[in-house]
Amino acid sequence: MKSMFSGWRYLWKSQDIRRKLLVTLLLLVIYRLAANVPVPGINREAMATLMQSSNETGTFLAFLDLLSGGTISNFSVLAMGVYPYITAQIIIQLIVPLIPALQRRMEADPREGRKLQEKWTYYLAVPMALLSAWGQINIFNNYGSSLGVRIVDFGLTGSLLLPSLTILASMVGGTMFAIWLGELISEYGIRQQGLSLIIFAGIVSRMPASLISIWSDESTRWLMLFIMLLIIVSTIYVIVFFQQGRRNVPVMYPGRRVGNRMSMPVKGSLPLMVNMAGMIPLIFAGALLQFPVIVASWFSRSDSEGVRNFAVSLQNLFSGTGTSSWLYWVLYFLMVVGFTFFYTDVIFTQQNYGENLKKVGAQIPGVNRGAPTQKYLSRVQRRITFPGAFFLGLVAILPYLVSVILLLFGIGTSAGTSTLFLVSSAGLLIVVGVVRDTFLNIDAELKLHGYDDAHLVK
Repeated sequence: MKSMFSGWRYLWKSQDIRRKLLVTLLLLVIYRLAANVPVPGINREAMATLMQSSNETGTFLAFLDLLSGGTISNFSVLAMGVYPYITAQIIIQLIVPLIPALQRRMEADPREGRKLQEKWTYYLAVPMALLSAWGQINIFNNYGSSLGVRIVDFGLTGSLLLPSLTILASMVGGTMFAIWLGELISEYGIRQQGLSLIIFAGIVSRMPASLISIWSDESTRWLMLFIMLLIIVSTIYVIVFFQQGRRNVPVMYPGRRVGNRMSMPVKGSLPLMVNMAGMIPLIFAGALLQFPVIVASWFSRSDSEGVRNFAVSLQNLFSGTGTSSWLYWVLYFLMVVGFTFFYTDVIFTQQNYGENLKKVGAQIPGVNRGAPTQKYLSRVQRRITFPGAFFLGLVAILPYLVSVILLLFGIGTSAGTSTLFLVSSAGLLIVVGVVRDTFLNIDAELKLHGYDDAHLVK
């Protein structure tokens, strides 16, 4: 890290790195401009009324608006962002270990296996985006009906069929456009950071509005700014601490033959990450908790009063609002912890460290090569995953915990404060993770172009 910061001033001296940074910035600007293009046929005045009410009460829509970078508030064609693609990517990664033929293909040729995964992820992203778009429209209209406004006229029968298909096509097209921009960033800009930077740009773009909302409340202005600063600093510190956490497992590598002599075995280590899953469990758990809201929105206008009341109750429960909001956050915590273990185990199994160490003749002292090594490393990984999973769970429910603490002290939460608490937890985890990975990526580019600690080799 230190070498990267000391070499920051050399970035613009490298034409290749300068070009990649400019391309990345240009594509992010295009994404933010496209985020202001509304879906055709919506009632913008009604949408503004709905979002104002949602921000004041901190409802589910305010949470979606945060993660989408404000595209929900104006019902943009990018309202779903790249989350359908991420959900499809996670589903494909989880399916591979369950199908032995795919697992064998991945192990036989990892490069071709990754290409196959990417292809099917694109295929799956389209129906996922279609379902998400349909669900979002129903959610908007359901929330709007409680305020006596109609956001959009939507229906798949009669005269509404063609306009409704146009709305769905524009929203799915917007998601695929965002995915395409992310792929362009990964290919021509900062490598392997396209989709992450797209999400990063959306979250960061909401921070100024949150600060303005807090500053507008003169009665609690300074107190909330102090709480904000305390939460941000402490959360960033804990995030970096867990992201950098490693358990170094000792490994003995065989010596090399030099002429007629055999060198001594080399002692090394295999670093195992405390938080191997990163932010994936947060996104995956959030996506699954949104699914009941989407399904309930389809039955909230049922002719049966019992079905309609059940759908509304289910929608309120999984929106994280109302008197039963604590149950939603408990489910969120448990799902994040569970998915952290599950996703880490799947990814770690795919790495197949036991077989890879056996191929190079390496061995963990006191452990047999092959399957016993993999079993031992899996047991160690599960143990160190527990603090990482617990940390991710706390990050997920931090907004609820902070709001409860503030209420205990008699401090209300305004719209800007509620949004900021979301940024300070899951949003900050994404932001810090993306910034860290981007800095490391730039550091690798500097070293690739000849930069070494204190000088640039020309």
